Amino acid sequence: MHEVMEKKTLAPGLVLLRIRASKVAASARPGQFIIVRADEFAERIPLSLADWDEDSVTVIVQDVGVSTRKLCALAEGDFVLNLAGPLGKPSRIEKYGTVAVVSGCFGIGPGFVLARALKDAGNRVISIVESRNKDWAFWLDRLEEVSDRLIVSSSDGSCEYCNAAAPLEEILAAEKIDRVYAVGCTFMMMEVSRITAASAVPTRVNLMPLMVDGTGMCGACRCSVGGEVKFGCVDGPEFDGHKVDWSILIERMRSYLDEETLALDIWERENWHLALQR
Repeated sequence: MHEVMEKKTLAPGLVLLRIRASKVAASARPGQFIIVRADEFAERIPLSLADWDEDSVTVIVQDVGVSTRKLCALAEGDFVLNLAGPLGKPSRIEKYGTVAVVSGCFGIGPGFVLARALKDAGNRVISIVESRNKDWAFWLDRLEEVSDRLIVSSSDGSCEYCNAAAPLEEILAAEKIDRVYAVGCTFMMMEVSRITAASAVPTRVNLMPLMVDGTGMCGACRCSVGGEVKFGCVDGPEFDGHKVDWSILIERMRSYLDEETLALDIWERENWHLALQR
């Protein structure tokens, strides 16, 4: 079992957990993830690594279902039942020139790790953050430290841009971008890939399809990339955004939407008292 060393609510529905896992942290690299199970009745869910130190790993949990809600309900000093990792292939970090890192929602965390590694490798880094509202734009101070330019967008109208696509298009039209990374919600990554395809800018996206074991044996995380079947857990999670079949990916990610909604409704009715503690 792994202790929750720190818990912080970053925004409504977004929770930071720093979990004791020294052996995992010793091998962690940008772009990788862990699989966590809150208790014996919870699902095994993938969580992108947002940071790590000698003793722990940090993840950003977005409260969307029963298993993530269980994680978000944990307090400092509580334990998660299982934690496996680091999993997946690390991002290939080199000196490319000027790179843009586009991140949103839970992806802001792993986007920060990616931007930091790219900056350390000698790149000029432009970070673009997409948020639902200004409260969802967290870690901006950290991103500023590792970025040559930081742009924040918000769909509530509180920023100059309402989404990440607009500033990215402007940047691509104004200067040479050698590489683009996107991590966050599926729709945002799809839009980023669509925009960069016109300029043939190499684009890497961090996919988190449905997973079970995280070792490639179950096949639950299969997706289509370049007309070939790939497994998100072992072949990725990072792929060429121009080759991803986004329609298949979105359809698969919505496969259990009704069941997930029903399960969350039942869990909330049975655990209403936990809402009073949050």
